[in-house]
Amino acid sequence: MIRSRLNNGVRSVRSCLWNDATVPKNPNRRFFLIEKIRIGLVALLCLFFFAANTSEAEQIRLTTGEWPPYQSRTLEHGGVATRIVTEAFKMEGLTVEYGYFPWKRSLKLAETGKWDGTFLWFDTPQRRQLFFISEPIIEAKYVLFHLKDLDFDWDSTADLSAFIIGGTLGYDYGKAFQSAEADGTLTVQRKPSDLENFSQLVKGNIQLFPCDQSVGYTLIQSAFPPNIAAGITHHTKPLKVATHHLLLSRKVKGNKRRLHNFNRALQSLKDDGKLDRYLGLASGADKPANPTH
Repeated sequence: MIRSRLNNGVRSVRSCLWNDATVPKNPNRRFFLIEKIRIGLVALLCLFFFAANTSEAEQIRLTTGEWPPYQSRTLEHGGVATRIVTEAFKMEGLTVEYGYFPWKRSLKLAETGKWDGTFLWFDTPQRRQLFFISEPIIEAKYVLFHLKDLDFDWDSTADLSAFIIGGTLGYDYGKAFQSAEADGTLTVQRKPSDLENFSQLVKGNIQLFPCDQSVGYTLIQSAFPPNIAAGITHHTKPLKVATHHLLLSRKVKGNKRRLHNFNRALQSLKDDGKLDRYLGLASGADKPANPTH
């Protein structure tokens, strides 16, 4: 659309410059021609300036990472959550550029304003100081994955102190878990990605790993051969159930308005049933094999 407007403008200016019928037949003809050229050049510069700024205003840049089936560069539409974000911004006239990074770096790039925002993340008081936070996009259920040959049960965070637990850098597993990790009650080894943690689990370097249930089984089924995947299960008691959101940096001008528009479009996707339909595609991966307890 922008290119079409620009081409039409160039044709109009060209017509104005070379239509001799508009030039008076008198000695001042040269003067009028010079004036028309000057006006035409100014008009062209304005058109180019308009096109460049319009193009910039129609794009938003978001960091993300690998979290299938919700987010992945290898999935159709970039995953279920990416599809929702893309369509919501499209409804508001914006295109989205996605950058894939390790999760901790994704958050930092958005926090500093080098990128406009990031998704999917928990809504926390600390993050509200740094970001404008959207309405919920998905609800995730974090469970503890382990090998089937581990005799494991738990009721409280204190019950986890006897185990070596994996964790992903930048992830918040809930207030009780985070506090117990910080004070040394829990032994937690953090890695850059969920997939690396599952590899550590398979190797026996960790005994437990908290992960969203759908994400966990998607990774297990895609990354490991069937005989290895069949040896991994999860405890049915959730470690944490929480909504995930889009975060837009408070350091980027216009992000408050963008978030308002995004929430409006997100509500429209909910109202017409598209949101539930898309999220239903992710639930197909949520097929536990003989979960414990």
